[in-house]
Amino acid sequence: MWILCALASALCLGFYDVMKKLSVRGNNVLIVLLLNTVFGTLFMMPVIGNTLAHGSIGFDNSVSAHLLIFIKAVIVLCSWLLGYFAIKHLPLTIQGPINASRPVMVLTGAVLIFGESLNWVQWTGIALGFASLYFISRAGADEGFSLRSSRWIWMAIGAAVLGAASSLYDKYLLSLYKPLDVQAWYSLYQCVLMTCAILTLRAVYPATAKTAFSWRWSIPMISVFLTVADLAYFHSLSLDGAMISVVSMIRRGSVVVPFLYGAFALHESNLKTKGADLVLLMLSLAILVAGSTMN
Repeated sequence: MWILCALASALCLGFYDVMKKLSVRGNNVLIVLLLNTVFGTLFMMPVIGNTLAHGSIGFDNSVSAHLLIFIKAVIVLCSWLLGYFAIKHLPLTIQGPINASRPVMVLTGAVLIFGESLNWVQWTGIALGFASLYFISRAGADEGFSLRSSRWIWMAIGAAVLGAASSLYDKYLLSLYKPLDVQAWYSLYQCVLMTCAILTLRAVYPATAKTAFSWRWSIPMISVFLTVADLAYFHSLSLDGAMISVVSMIRRGSVVVPFLYGAFALHESNLKTKGADLVLLMLSLAILVAGSTMN
């Protein structure tokens, strides 16, 4: 059952990335991101409202619990800021595979932070994953997005690293609190943080207010797909037998959806090379899944 939830989460994440690309192309990234956090919070307001109606702030009125949720909100929002700017300027066929490399980073983090031991199959998958990242960066360089000169590539990598950190943090949070409560309150904190960030940026750097913004119906759909993806993800991790490494890998399979959209709808270039890189990445993820089942 937890695998089916992970697959549903992956499909929604794929369309989530497509909606992001449609929303930020030629648009004000900060406003799009703010609206995303607003819509995400609105979807979760019934949960927050029900908690407050019972005279509670949730988590047994624990302030320390809210601090832990706030930390998650900071990690995710920083990942989103980097990721939204990256997806605006990079082809989906480059940004998507970089983002999909998160499971490799999650597994590496699990070794470094939690002391998990890996078998030779998992190490093989990690090696192939990093190899695919190298080849993806080479493909990006052919289009003017090299590691040496493109900040957007580094933003995509930074977003992936922070996303992996969030995944590792989730396993800890979900051992303490209910998934829906975590989702609801971190959404609210993200909205507050993003509002403060925009007000601060506009005060310090007035030029940020000059970027034009245009409304698109893809903007609320970002939150729709993300909310459903996250709910399926949290539910998957809460089920008995769920393995964070496997769930994270399955979710990264979502890269196929934006990759195909970039190839056929946006007519992005250098597809043979990028397609081969994507196959190598998916192979590394499959090997990681196989290795995880051997432990």
